[in-house]
Amino acid sequence: MSKKDNSKGVETTGHSWDGIEEYNNPLPRWWLWTFYATVVWGLLYTVAYPAWPMIREATPGLLGYSTREEVAQEIAAVETANAGIMDELASADLTTLGDHPELQGFAMNAGASVFRNNCAQCHGSGANGAVGYPNLLDDAWLWGGEIDDIAFTVTNGVRNEQSPDTRYSEMPAFGDILEDEDIAALVAHVRNISGQDHDAALAETGAQLFADNCAVCHGDAGTGDRSVGAPNLTDAIWLYGGDPATLTETITYSRFGVMPAWSEDFRPGQGLSQAEINAVAAYVHGLGGGE
Repeated sequence: MSKKDNSKGVETTGHSWDGIEEYNNPLPRWWLWTFYATVVWGLLYTVAYPAWPMIREATPGLLGYSTREEVAQEIAAVETANAGIMDELASADLTTLGDHPELQGFAMNAGASVFRNNCAQCHGSGANGAVGYPNLLDDAWLWGGEIDDIAFTVTNGVRNEQSPDTRYSEMPAFGDILEDEDIAALVAHVRNISGQDHDAALAETGAQLFADNCAVCHGDAGTGDRSVGAPNLTDAIWLYGGDPATLTETITYSRFGVMPAWSEDFRPGQGLSQAEINAVAAYVHGLGGGE
């Protein structure tokens, strides 16, 4: 039960903590009116703007406001402003891009944006790759690292069903061809030519097996062949790994990584324009690993 405090003439709430009582003072009028105003404003806002979630979408609001439309308008304005230089970039000779500093600077900035939106998911935000996804910062290029080579790879992708000109190679699954001991010998040979610890006797046997089965793509010395996307096996750069277990898995089952064709000709509504392809090619080439 509340009671009136005799010293101040104000009712208390009836609560008491260690003899301390709580006054039942009314809220200030200005605070109440402010609170009521915010309630009214909130209700009006939910009527005027998109607010209440429905089964498929939110209520649109009487004003028809859309944040998506606002962003779309801003993007359209930027695209209109950049239309001229984008057309110039689309038709540019990438090998002489360095002779046009303004265009090259625009290409590098635009290419960084394209890369972050479309390529970083596989190659990493820093383009240093991951297991099964090439590092774009080094000089180990399966299909060539000149700027035109990069642009072609971005346009047509690797081993996909979208572009008829896709980069294509296929390593046989040697587990269906060779015995386990032969594969072990090949692993030893590959580790030998790449400067890793190996069984010398097995590596000697593996050398002939390599010449008979692998040299046609990887070359007699194992240095690779970019015309067929065969990697160099003599360096320390491995797409999937150079340890015995991983090499055994690779030789036994082969690898068949796929990169989509990014040209909008093959991916309508989802692909990249020629200007965007040229921009990201310039960006990747400029990261340091381009030739």
